[in-house]
Amino acid sequence: MTRRRRWFCSCAGALLVTAWLAPRAAQAAGGPPTAVDFERDVMAVLSKAGCNAGNCHGNQNGKGGFKLSLRGQHPDRDHASLVHQYAGRRIDRFVPQRSLILRKATGRLAHQGGIRFRRDDLEYRILLDWLTAGAPAPEARQPALTDLVVTPTEAVTFGPDPQLQLTVLARFADGQQRDVTRLACYETSNLLARVEIAGRVLRQRYGQTTVIVRYLDRQVAVPVALMPDREPATVSRPDPQSQLDRLVLTRLDALRIEPSDRARDSVLVRRTFLDTLGALPTAEEARHFVDDSRPDKHSRLVDRLLPRPEFADFWALKWSDILRNEEKVLDARGVDVFHDWIRQQMATGRPWDQFVRALLRAEGSTYDNPPANYWRANRTPAGRGETTARLFLGTRLQCAQCHNHPFDRWTQDDYYSWAALFSLVDYEIVDNKRTDKFDKNEFKGEQRVQINGNLGVTDPRSGRFATPRLLGSQPLGPGSHYDRLTPLAVWLTAPENRQFARAQANFVWYHLLGRGLVEPIDDFRLTNPPSNPPLLEHLASEFIRSRFGHRALTRRILASDVYQRSAVPTTSNRQDELQFSRAEVKRLPAEVLLDAQTQVLGTPAVFVGFPLGIRAVQIPGVRRRRRRDSPPASGDRFLKTFGKPERLLACECERSNETTLKQALVLIGGAGLQQRLTAPGNALDRLLVRHPHDRELIAALYWCALQRPPTAAEAKRAARLIEEAQQMADLPAERPVEPGSSPQQRRQSARREALQDICWALLNAKEFLFRH
Repeated sequence: MTRRRRWFCSCAGALLVTAWLAPRAAQAAGGPPTAVDFERDVMAVLSKAGCNAGNCHGNQNGKGGFKLSLRGQHPDRDHASLVHQYAGRRIDRFVPQRSLILRKATGRLAHQGGIRFRRDDLEYRILLDWLTAGAPAPEARQPALTDLVVTPTEAVTFGPDPQLQLTVLARFADGQQRDVTRLACYETSNLLARVEIAGRVLRQRYGQTTVIVRYLDRQVAVPVALMPDREPATVSRPDPQSQLDRLVLTRLDALRIEPSDRARDSVLVRRTFLDTLGALPTAEEARHFVDDSRPDKHSRLVDRLLPRPEFADFWALKWSDILRNEEKVLDARGVDVFHDWIRQQMATGRPWDQFVRALLRAEGSTYDNPPANYWRANRTPAGRGETTARLFLGTRLQCAQCHNHPFDRWTQDDYYSWAALFSLVDYEIVDNKRTDKFDKNEFKGEQRVQINGNLGVTDPRSGRFATPRLLGSQPLGPGSHYDRLTPLAVWLTAPENRQFARAQANFVWYHLLGRGLVEPIDDFRLTNPPSNPPLLEHLASEFIRSRFGHRALTRRILASDVYQRSAVPTTSNRQDELQFSRAEVKRLPAEVLLDAQTQVLGTPAVFVGFPLGIRAVQIPGVRRRRRRDSPPASGDRFLKTFGKPERLLACECERSNETTLKQALVLIGGAGLQQRLTAPGNALDRLLVRHPHDRELIAALYWCALQRPPTAAEAKRAARLIEEAQQMADLPAERPVEPGSSPQQRRQSARREALQDICWALLNAKEFLFRH
């Protein structure tokens, strides 16, 4: 070996020894690096700076060749990426300040993620101390984080500039406690507030938000209300008659929100019919309710509506939406038998736990045993597991397929163990007369659902079959190899499983009040708390107490003061969107709106493949015939334009109740509406015959369309419109004259056209288009 080589090797060896001894000398001397822990400090810094977020290096594919585990779920892997990947280029053991992770994060080197912190920040000091200590790996037996305590747990503040300081305490398995307020991550559920780096909540606008506090693998949700400075409500009101109303008022009083008054009778009867039956009351039904002076008339009305067949029709539509009852996968016959079965369950009042158990345990022919179509619509174990959790437990699992759920407690182990419960479901395709050979998702023919004990779900991480396990519970016991669906159905719908009751009670509340206590209604998780937790627990308890009776829960909600409130805001509840201090205003669903038009006009809409006169709410599926085979009729086009779902997702989110420009154009000049307005012998013709006097005619039309009499101004304008139209009819030069028509006939024709114009205006009014 040459002298130069010996000199080089000795220098290199000395440098390595120095690099190895330096951090240990610092630790022995009690310097700052001894306090730095990779998992508790460095991982917290990476989360705080957003480095391991899904839109940065926590992405499944990483960013810029650097990949971290999503939200720090795997500290060992992240340490290897930081310290060892690419020959350790991301850190500099000799001059820690020159490490890439410091220079990029502080903006001294180009970084697509921008500046994440500055050199005088705590994050920089922690990383520098860790690097100075030799970039030690996480300890093998580190005491786990067991609890995250945030103070306050809930907060309501008042004032022109309300602020709130959060304090975060981490508790570990060895009994150690640590204040991590500065290292915790803070996110808000909306833009009403923002949280500073040290946990101070600042108002952007008045209202209510939820602050999600996260440290390592623990998350806590803190409901926060930042309210204007106002005095508590002083309006005297009678004591609420139900626990439901007491729980709502307790929350409103805490927020100093005064609820709206009771809705007018004409508004309430319309709302109750629409929410219960999906149909308008007739003019006679509306008048009867308004004229009734009995104090319990609304309860009597509800008792009359719940047994009606339209109630079953309406709820069969809702369940058909989320059970994916559509022709492409189930075929027309399957759709019909499945819809008929669902409707029968709603009509007979079958308890919902039994209804769900029948779906989950169904086997055999999808024609002869209709609930088996639930499995026909969900073809894979993963899809069955996600759909079942979503519909019946209000839980979204799909994120856990690729990684532990970032916003919930579910892990990949939970996901594949849950999916394994559904893995034995198999199909015998008796016949498939697919009309499009290139569309592998289309089925047309009978299928039989059966159990195949040789199937399973492979966990991609291990390459082995996953062990079937109930969600968040223990593995199934012996004897479950061939029968996993029975214990699943029993466990899922048991009264002890309150999550089933919570999810279904929230589902009913959403459809009656227009908004769920948990939103979205299929996204229950710790980081998405209910707007009123005691109320949700009360509804779940009542649902269980009624043995999961749908009508009993519906009756209880409809009888409440909460349901009967006006949509007209008070000075204090104008911005309330969460606490049900006033009625929700929403556009009518597509089917309900079309049926309402049909009811007012007395002329049915036209649908391809269905008999004339069928209500839109009663249509079993989505599209009876493909567009290439039969162009859609006016009724089909209307439903699509106004948001009827394709039923490709097991989710309420697929139905759209938004308002669009296309909808406005259809209402203003759509051919379908125009044809029914002008159809001979429609309801307008009958009104003309029945009411020779204009003011009576106008009042009758208002009662039919809006379930109220016209105001004096409305009646005057409408009467003037009819009178002017008839006067114009007396001027032949101004109008084409039909051969042989008499002046009287021309006046009658003009009167009819004027009534059509008035009716068109009412059908385009917000009061008609919206539930309010």
